[in-house]
Amino acid sequence: MTEAPRKPRLLLVTGMSGAGKSTVLDSLEDMGWDTVDNLPSDLLRDFVHTSDQCRTVPVAVGMDVRSRGFDPAGLSALLESVDGVEPEVLFLDCSSADLIRRFDKTRRRHPLAQDRPAEDGIARERKLLAPLRKAADSIIDTTDLTPAELGEELRRRFKTEREPVLTFSSFGFGHGISRTADLVFDMRFLANPHWVDELRPLTGEDREVRDYIGKDPAWADSMDRIEALLTDWIPRYWAAGKSYLTVAFGCTGGRHRSVTAAVEMAGRLRSAGFDPTVRHRDLESAPNDRIEDTAGIAAPGESGSEYKE
Repeated sequence: MTEAPRKPRLLLVTGMSGAGKSTVLDSLEDMGWDTVDNLPSDLLRDFVHTSDQCRTVPVAVGMDVRSRGFDPAGLSALLESVDGVEPEVLFLDCSSADLIRRFDKTRRRHPLAQDRPAEDGIARERKLLAPLRKAADSIIDTTDLTPAELGEELRRRFKTEREPVLTFSSFGFGHGISRTADLVFDMRFLANPHWVDELRPLTGEDREVRDYIGKDPAWADSMDRIEALLTDWIPRYWAAGKSYLTVAFGCTGGRHRSVTAAVEMAGRLRSAGFDPTVRHRDLESAPNDRIEDTAGIAAPGESGSEYKE
């Protein structure tokens, strides 16, 4: 029996003003998507369809509070009403503090606070968009992502082949917990290479650091347990319909233990037949004794970018 062809994708790109919507649409256009920004809601069907024939390329439509007829509560139903496509919603989020910084830097006024501080508009918009965020198929928080990293994330999620996307990431709790992780493993119980003078300037990508951490009695057993958990859980996530899974490993500074764990686990999962990618959020941060002292756990016997909207 011949399998019915997959319907083309219709992606609504929406979210907080200043979170990177225009950057996302530019990236999708470079990937071959048909895109339009700030489309009035009553023109959606006409844009998707040409001469009553559904387009054969994926379509991405940008809508936010500036778009005519924008109704957060009714957008999902509007998408579902378009025939011949697979609709989905991508919601772009960002911390309020970073949104304020972006508006200050560009000197643009928030669309919901033309005569008031940007933070007033951000608070109002966040409340207004809460139902849409809850209904979104996927959410990308751009707070900790550079434009280049955002583009990489989009390529993984919205490439032509719709395969599940598995990402292993590292981060430092001293710089804030990962905002994009689905699962987080805290590796601060392991021996900390920061307190070894010759290892401090290195990272978990260096053999010397990996060898040092590998000597910790807790290392091998912990990684075996995490591997067993992930190889059991990940297929269950895919079977449940989850298309994107980010597994984050955290340490104090995000340079040694978390990096080592992310690299090690990615290698183990590749050997098990998965195809993960690896991202290190804080790898380029400078070693910081103050952060390691206040947030870290030393080994026994040791002392302690910009977006377009």
